[in-house]
Amino acid sequence: MSDLIFTPELCVDCMKCERNCPQNSMKLVDKVPLFCMHCSPEKAPCLLICPEGAIEALGGAITINNEKCIGCGACERACPIGAIHIDGFGDVHKCNLCNDQDEKQCVANCPTGALKDDIDEQIAEKQKKIASEFNKIKEILK
Repeated sequence: MSDLIFTPELCVDCMKCERNCPQNSMKLVDKVPLFCMHCSPEKAPCLLICPEGAIEALGGAITINNEKCIGCGACERACPIGAIHIDGFGDVHKCNLCNDQDEKQCVANCPTGALKDDIDEQIAEKQKKIASEFNKIKEILK
């Protein structure tokens, strides 16, 4: 599974992430994209508070089943970072990590690489670096 990674110093405020979001859920606030953090299902406030069970964990993403959603707004109020919003028609908008597409549109359309989805690769690189440092320490202690 991968998450969205934001590198603020690379953002040029072009708003392509916001304009290309198929869920209309990405918002830029002071050059910082606001998007769902996809909390663990056991702790996701939106999922836990939904009276209709319309919010589900699917493939690492917390998603909204619009067939079940009644537009009550409980999830919008429960989200600690304000990543869920209900439009004037009562439709709920929230990032679903583009789980219905081949790639995340915010990442694909970011011209500078400020948004990435390679958390697994970054973790692997950090693990290699830590292992290398550990091996150096082992050599010193011999």
